[in-house]
Amino acid sequence: MKTTVAFCQEPNILTPLPPRISQILEMPPQEQLLEVCGWLRTRRDSGSLSFLELNDGSSLQSLQILVENSMEGWDHLHKQLTTGAALCVRGQLIPSPAKGQQVELRAQGIRILGEADSASYPLQKKRHSFEFLRTITHLRPRTNALGAVARIRNLLCCAIHHFFQEQGFIQVHTPVITTSDCEGAGEMFTIGTQQSTHGPQPGHEPPRAGKDFFGQPAGLTVSGQLQAEVYALSHGRVYTFGPTFRAENSNTTRHLAEFWMLEPEMAFCDLAGNMQLAEALLRFLLNTLLQKGGTDLALFDRHIEQGLMDKLHHCANQSFHHLRYSEAIAELHKAGRTFDHPVRWGMDLQAEHERFLCEELVQGPLFVTNYPATIKPFYMRLDDMRPDEGLAEGETVAAMDLLVPGIGELIGGSQREERLGVLQARMSAAGLDLAEYGWYLDLRRYGSVPHAGFGLGFERLVQFCTGLANIREAIPFPRSPGQAPC
Repeated sequence: MKTTVAFCQEPNILTPLPPRISQILEMPPQEQLLEVCGWLRTRRDSGSLSFLELNDGSSLQSLQILVENSMEGWDHLHKQLTTGAALCVRGQLIPSPAKGQQVELRAQGIRILGEADSASYPLQKKRHSFEFLRTITHLRPRTNALGAVARIRNLLCCAIHHFFQEQGFIQVHTPVITTSDCEGAGEMFTIGTQQSTHGPQPGHEPPRAGKDFFGQPAGLTVSGQLQAEVYALSHGRVYTFGPTFRAENSNTTRHLAEFWMLEPEMAFCDLAGNMQLAEALLRFLLNTLLQKGGTDLALFDRHIEQGLMDKLHHCANQSFHHLRYSEAIAELHKAGRTFDHPVRWGMDLQAEHERFLCEELVQGPLFVTNYPATIKPFYMRLDDMRPDEGLAEGETVAAMDLLVPGIGELIGGSQREERLGVLQARMSAAGLDLAEYGWYLDLRRYGSVPHAGFGLGFERLVQFCTGLANIREAIPFPRSPGQAPC
């Protein structure tokens, strides 16, 4: 007998799930009968009443559950109502007389879906340090701060896709496993195969050594840019958004071994257009977050970075400043201070230099452009001669970094080198095997056009929007040297 599946037009029929607490908190209280599920945050007993705070992760605010001790089964239930327990509560939504909440649920029945051992449950009604919460990565999303981070990440992700789709971009899923080192820094995790302890199975070839599996050495990607260029030169506007990896042994508050990168690539685009897109993107993301994530942002404004929301408003609405690298170096020399890293033309700007420029010099977002070619990757387009700065042809590249207060570099990008001969020369000078990058050079042989793109470190964006001091709080499961929880 065949089964026929009927699809209904009503989305609530397709997803017969209980309402989210964030939705319930917005409902007018008309004593309607509801069923809500979540985890118990706190319980307070007062005479013949108990007050439960139930949270399902959809909102910073919890739903208060009013339980009369005369409710059927209470004598058995109340011992299991401990912090962390998973509950399903059925009751009536009524006006709340308590300050700070409009509604509460008068319970008519409670089901315990999952008990929590109160003696060992590590999250209690007190503030826990982020360092401690990193030791229980699997439970830290249940806290206010890390729960808010998850919602802010989600809002920003949705906004990113909305922005690019509205601008006519196509999302491309670039490979996680790659044979190309985009940055040329040699900080890739290599891919290998694990030999079976039981030997090859009958009828199956034994696994080959790691570097031979793909016929050549391969690793985890540090960037999807080179592959994104392939599609930019066939579809015009593309973006990739996914995990990238860096085998950099840096155990700092700024580094992760696994992180997410947003990387758009645009054909028929130069450095100026690249910066215009980056500025429009950041403004859109900040305004969306301020409009839709105000409650969560307010938490970080109160407890993490006072004035956070004012900073975000300021950055979303003020003009973005521009400085050429040579001008930035001159301003650093004029600062009249001793930096930990001495300032000289030709050096890569450090975080202390970047933060001085955007936080003190211009007090807002700042584009620094036209960096020395010697400190930038091979794929960035060489600049023409700049006699006004005393620079010869090819001494700088059409690169840009967007610096923001509290973080430093948030976005880095460039116009790409579209000239075949120039690109070949730069790759040879960088020690790259041209035969291995033949596919990349073909993009310049067959229909090359001016094109540009940039990369935005997503966790740095989350840090900027929350004021978090450590990047490990900006990602659900941080990976760093010696640490890979869950």
